[in-house]
Amino acid sequence: MREPKYKVVVDAFAAKIRDGRWPAGTRLPTHRRLAADEGIAVVTASRVYAELEAMGLVSCEQGRGTFVRDLAAGDGADERAVAADAVDLSFNSPSIPGQADLLRQALRDLATAGDLDALLRYQPHRGRAEDRAAVARHLRRRGLAVGRERVLIVDGAQHGLAVTAMALFRPGDVVAVDAVTYPGFRVLARTLGLELAPVPVTADGPDLDAFDRLCRRRRVRAVYTMPTMHNPLGWVLSTEQRTRLAEIARQHGVTIVEDASYAYLVTDAPPPLAALAPECTVYVSGLSKSVATGLRVGFAAAPVELVPALETAIRATTWNTPALTAAIARRWLDDGTVDRLEADKRVDARRRQALASEVLAGLPWIGHPASYFRWLPLARDSRPDRIVAALARRRVAVSTAEPFATTPAVPQALRLALGSVGPAELRGALEAVREEADRDAHR
Repeated sequence: MREPKYKVVVDAFAAKIRDGRWPAGTRLPTHRRLAADEGIAVVTASRVYAELEAMGLVSCEQGRGTFVRDLAAGDGADERAVAADAVDLSFNSPSIPGQADLLRQALRDLATAGDLDALLRYQPHRGRAEDRAAVARHLRRRGLAVGRERVLIVDGAQHGLAVTAMALFRPGDVVAVDAVTYPGFRVLARTLGLELAPVPVTADGPDLDAFDRLCRRRRVRAVYTMPTMHNPLGWVLSTEQRTRLAEIARQHGVTIVEDASYAYLVTDAPPPLAALAPECTVYVSGLSKSVATGLRVGFAAAPVELVPALETAIRATTWNTPALTAAIARRWLDDGTVDRLEADKRVDARRRQALASEVLAGLPWIGHPASYFRWLPLARDSRPDRIVAALARRRVAVSTAEPFATTPAVPQALRLALGSVGPAELRGALEAVREEADRDAHR
């Protein structure tokens, strides 16, 4: 079915605004000029500009004309400017009551124990041996048996992904990714000049036949994957899927970059890919989501022969992870604090998903009952940008699918982050989402 002509024009104009071809302040053609240029009626031209204004892309000023707005939007949901008084469902920062008290006690303990002066000095690039050993013990509880010699301490999982890509890939390398994936890796790939090759997604994971065909057709250097609690789709790959993915990677000499940032939310997950294919997998995770986003302690577990290259990348970026935060992380890993916080957040995430299911009942969704995010597919003729703009006027921030899409055709969907606000605020925001989605569907 052909799209109405005005929607074709809207999409073309929106693309030029988003990709910067029409910068902020650009004056667009008058309604009559637009109608003449596109071969449409003046009333239809007015509808085009009304749509663009509803999407928050242009400003229609009486007596002056139509101008491109100054967009505070980047490539990731976490980069968008959000009003200070908005309820933010665009970014996850899960928190449990009492975490500040834990930090106070940890700082007191550090102040009275051991050589505090040592924490003020430079540390080994890949982290102190005792910190790496604590991470190795933590990973063994997650089903990944590694020694400390394979562990590197980094400044959060995003830094772990960055040093992995910097160390192992070169500009122009092809990296396979899901057609819908974590925006932070998209930004990283563009920064480093990597080519992302999208792999189609199914209801329960990537299309592994398509991944195999891609590897036969192209020289794929690596695959970036989130097998346990995919962000944003929430899937958990089965043992069979993981085994097949590992076999394809081995067959074609593909490095696996396994992102386990949200894996802590799943208690009965199959073994990590790094356990199934340890010789070709770099496993990256951290404590930002499971403990506190401000802690900024992450870790990578890599084949021994790759550790020196990753260590060099750490040296080139941050030199070392701050010893103070690493020391706090080690204490919490060893005394059970991390395990307790992760268990509490699994309960919290399930409660939030149950609330979302109640408020959004009847709307299609994709996700996991223990995740902190929910994917809302929309009808083909819906306008996600229009819904986002309407919600922004109601002081609710959500994301479209655009930051997550690696294909030219962006899915018609919204991504809701459920972990950053209190339950009462969350309910009100979800009710607003429901109302705006219903309103858009009946236009």
